Amino acid sequence: MSLTHSLIAFMGLILAQADAPRASQPLLDKLTAAHSESDAARREDDVWDAWLSESGPTVDIMMERGVTAMQTGDNALARDMFDRIILIDPDYAEVWHRRATLFYAAGRYDEAIADLEEALRREPRHFGAWTGLGVIFEAIEQRKAALKSYREALKIHPYAKIPAQGVKRLTPLVEGRSL
Repeated sequence: MSLTHSLIAFMGLILAQADAPRASQPLLDKLTAAHSESDAARREDDVWDAWLSESGPTVDIMMERGVTAMQTGDNALARDMFDRIILIDPDYAEVWHRRATLFYAAGRYDEAIADLEEALRREPRHFGAWTGLGVIFEAIEQRKAALKSYREALKIHPYAKIPAQGVKRLTPLVEGRSL
């Protein structure tokens, strides 16, 4: 096979992957329809697994390195991996979410918010990004925005603990108490 034919075949594979439905979509549907906390927890794990492997083999390896680096406290390596993945596949929502987590941990809230917004542009049902926005908005005392973000997360993941606690805590502060 000539180099030209190989290149055409490779590009066809890349385009087919880009047009293929993402594995997370039916899993998100099932999560939203979960009937119990334990059912939701299983489905949540499935969604996270799908999100971590929605790009391609090279990015999957880099993402694994970045996540491991985060878990071991090597935030510089994690940031490097996530930055490189964004250059390779800027439409990969989970990498924006993971990098936002690094920014949040460093107290760089503006950058974290920007990355979470990028994640949501690519995956509007990313309950982790909605939760992250809620946490940040609450930390910077933007209670109304935090409440909205937590409610968006609960539309997707009705059993998520952090958003549920946030809604319970913020509703009386934002909307007042009913008589």
